[in-house]
Amino acid sequence: MSEPVLIEQRGAVTILTLNRPRQANALNAALRDGIRQAFSDFEADEDAQVAILAAEGDRVFCAGADLKEMAELGLENPPPDFIPPIDRISSKPVIAAVNGAALAGGFLLAQSCDLCIAAEEASFAITEARWGRGAPWAVPLAEMLPRRIMMEILLTAQPVSAARAYELGLVNDVVPRADLLDTAVALASEIAQLAPLTIRAHRKLVYLAGEQGTSAALDAAAELFEHVYASEDAREGPRAFTEKRPPVWKGR
Repeated sequence: MSEPVLIEQRGAVTILTLNRPRQANALNAALRDGIRQAFSDFEADEDAQVAILAAEGDRVFCAGADLKEMAELGLENPPPDFIPPIDRISSKPVIAAVNGAALAGGFLLAQSCDLCIAAEEASFAITEARWGRGAPWAVPLAEMLPRRIMMEILLTAQPVSAARAYELGLVNDVVPRADLLDTAVALASEIAQLAPLTIRAHRKLVYLAGEQGTSAALDAAAELFEHVYASEDAREGPRAFTEKRPPVWKGR
C-alpha cells in the first residue's frame, strides 16, 4: 500500500501531500492517522519551520470524510477531532495548497490552515446539508467571513470559486495550477527565513484575538511575547542589523 501522506522536505519547508487521489483524498482512518503522524513529526523536527498541506490528483483537494467507511462503521456523530484540526495540532505556520475541490472535511482542512493558496480551478464547499450531516467545525468561519456569506455557504451547500474565495478573504492568492506548489513553497520559504519564535507567537496572537475580547487578548499577547523578548533571537536581530548581516536564528 502507498503511504497515505507523502512527505517532502525542502530546506525548512515540509510538504505534506494527501495521497488517496483515486478516492478523491477522502479522509478514511489511514489518511486521518497519517495526517496526525505527519504533523507530529513536523512539530518534533526543529529544522522544519513551515508546512504546506497539498494533495495528489487533478480535480479534488479533499472530498471530506470517507462516507463509505462511516456507513460501514455505523458512525453517527464523529468526535470533534475526527478530522485532524490543523490549527490545534501544529504550533508552526501551515499553508494549504488547494489544487481542486475542497469539500466538507476538505473545506475544514483548508479552513484550519493558517494561510491558503488556491489553484484557479479550486472551489470550496460545505456540502453536509446534502447528506444530512453537519459542520459544527465551521464556527471559526464567523471570524473569516461576513455573516450572510457564511449563511450562504452553509445553507446552500453550493461551491465558492477560487476567485470569489479570494475576494472574500478566504484565500490569500489564486494562481494557475501549474504554479500552485511553487507559489506555496515561495511563501513558506519567505516565512521560514524570519525569526521562528516571533512567527509562532504572531500566529498564536491572531487566534487569541479571535477567541478573546480586545482587553483580554492584549493582556494575553503581552504575556505571550515575554518569552520572545527574553530570547537569544531577540538579541540577535538588533545585533545583526547593527553589523549589517543576515540574522542567524536559533529559535531560543
